[in-house]
Amino acid sequence: MGFVLRPIRPDDDAAVARVIRTVMPEYGARGAGFAINDPEVDAMCAAYPAPGSAYFVLELNGEVVGGGGVGPLWGGEEGTCELRKMYFLPAARGLGAGKALLGRCIEEARARGYRRMYLETLTGMDAAQRLYERFGFTRLAAPLGATGHFGCDRWYAVELEERG
Repeated sequence: MGFVLRPIRPDDDAAVARVIRTVMPEYGARGAGFAINDPEVDAMCAAYPAPGSAYFVLELNGEVVGGGGVGPLWGGEEGTCELRKMYFLPAARGLGAGKALLGRCIEEARARGYRRMYLETLTGMDAAQRLYERFGFTRLAAPLGATGHFGCDRWYAVELEERG
């Protein structure tokens, strides 16, 4: 079965919110300090036309089953973006969609002039962390920026080299 990656549209908002609110609790990400509570969750399409931002959805058999995006790292160094809200329902896992979406987000970040990509994750999201490491992300000792996601306990970053 093939999947499709495409930019988010306004009619995707409810489906993307459902993905986020389904996946995050699987990993104990409830309550304060987690992205599940960010105001943008209910209106993702409206949040990502912001300068330096993009969000993509993953469709499988015509249904939105995942997504992820990039945007400036709030409170971070200039030239640093954040990989944001990259989550997949179980039906989308193991298909290579994570690799495809992360690659798309990295290319988008480069195209927008970012030099570094940062992300926050959780203990237990082991498959995601292995994917990040395969893409060259290295684990950090402490968070960067001011995302407000104090519930996250793993932080990674990668330098975005120019590709010619």
